[in-house]
Amino acid sequence: MTDDDSVTATPATTPAPEPAVPEPAVPEPAASAAGFTPEQPPAAPRPASRRLLRAGAATVAAALVGVVIGVGIIRTRYDDPAPAAAASPTGAPAPTATPTPYGAKSNGSHFGSLRDLLLPVPAGFELGPDEGGYGNDTEIGAGQISDELDAELQQVPKDKRDKLRSYWEGLHVKGTGVRTYRNDGNNLVVGLRLRQFNQQEVQRINEYTAVFTGDTGIFRSGPQIPGHPEAHCYLMPAPPSAPIDYLECSAAEGDLLVVMSVEGVAPLPKDKIVGLFTLQLDRLASPGASA
Repeated sequence: MTDDDSVTATPATTPAPEPAVPEPAVPEPAASAAGFTPEQPPAAPRPASRRLLRAGAATVAAALVGVVIGVGIIRTRYDDPAPAAAASPTGAPAPTATPTPYGAKSNGSHFGSLRDLLLPVPAGFELGPDEGGYGNDTEIGAGQISDELDAELQQVPKDKRDKLRSYWEGLHVKGTGVRTYRNDGNNLVVGLRLRQFNQQEVQRINEYTAVFTGDTGIFRSGPQIPGHPEAHCYLMPAPPSAPIDYLECSAAEGDLLVVMSVEGVAPLPKDKIVGLFTLQLDRLASPGASA
């Protein structure tokens, strides 16, 4: 692959509000397993339902051996933006921060903060619950993930430990960005993760995930993402009467593996989910990520 360093940069200024995605009517039962009720204040889904979602995701991760990509995410909190400086006696305006560029090179590799590349909170949503206790708006560096991986690998037999470590080093992981969203009706929680590593492996893992989730018969088929043939969605195993449903979508965008997990009252509003994932992928379109 030619390493074309031509760059289209976009200032990381506060993005304009994303267009609201039409929301189909969603049943609002008096109570549900995840605690989604209109009368309650926003709250993280109950651990039992999260375990079901993570159990399904773990099946895929283990099959990919790419479990090392997401193992041991260490929480890294960005400080809250500093309050605007008070005006001086002369009335001089407070200094403004220099915009940080972010975007994509023409060869598909992305630069800048993963938090800037993540979809801003769209209309009808707010930041959601912490993702596994690591925060709801987080960027994790490669060094931090590697350190935690070392600790996790101590529980793995040495022959497999060496293979996993070798595989990890070949990925050239740069980091992971995480952001969660909760809708205003408090019946839908969405998590987006950007995992940045070797482009060839990003493509390979995404393709393998599509085959694995489509051919094993374990997962239910999810909606298509128009304009993004590399993207695929699948629903976790669940009985027809389950009050809560779970869906994941995956796509390869250059050197970013984009994963969206969704949990909400059944039936899930698939049009809204497709709209959100489309907005995220369009934001990462190469060359040049848009604000």
